[in-house]
Amino acid sequence: MFLAFLPYIRDILKKKTKPERASWFIWAMLGFIAFFSQLAKGASYSLYMTGVQAAGDLFIFILAIKYGLGGFEKRDRIALIFVVLSLVLWLFTREAIVALIMVILIDGTGGVLTIIKSYREPATETLSAWVFNTFSGLFACVAVGSLNPALLAFPIYIVVINFAIFMSIMFSRRKSILETVKS
Repeated sequence: MFLAFLPYIRDILKKKTKPERASWFIWAMLGFIAFFSQLAKGASYSLYMTGVQAAGDLFIFILAIKYGLGGFEKRDRIALIFVVLSLVLWLFTREAIVALIMVILIDGTGGVLTIIKSYREPATETLSAWVFNTFSGLFACVAVGSLNPALLAFPIYIVVINFAIFMSIMFSRRKSILETVKS
């Protein structure tokens, strides 16, 4: 997970990558919620991925304020409303597993925003970061060390969402290449 942030931060500072602000805000807040809900459920070594992700997401969000895109579009506002409603639901239940499920659903909202942005503007993303993130989720699954659904849910989700972002970039780049060849 740590390795995923290095090329992404480098490319932000070089003004190549333009992070989607609302996504990184959502991911930063939820990373900390996921960390503490997994901790409450007894996670150990798999917490490394979640902790690094939460800290890295917060750092990217801070950079996104200056170097990013989005944040005030209708889809961003809808996503943030969904986040608030989901967090309110979790506050009423006070269950760690409910928190984890809500984190995954809300995080997926941020993921969809980045998938849309990545497909529309693939040059504004660092492909290797999403590959590293996908592998970090796979490694975190192994680190869980058991078939505990509560502990595997978040790492499996990380694999799925990061692979989806990776594929949106690849499909868009491929489409762009085919359109250039046809011209």
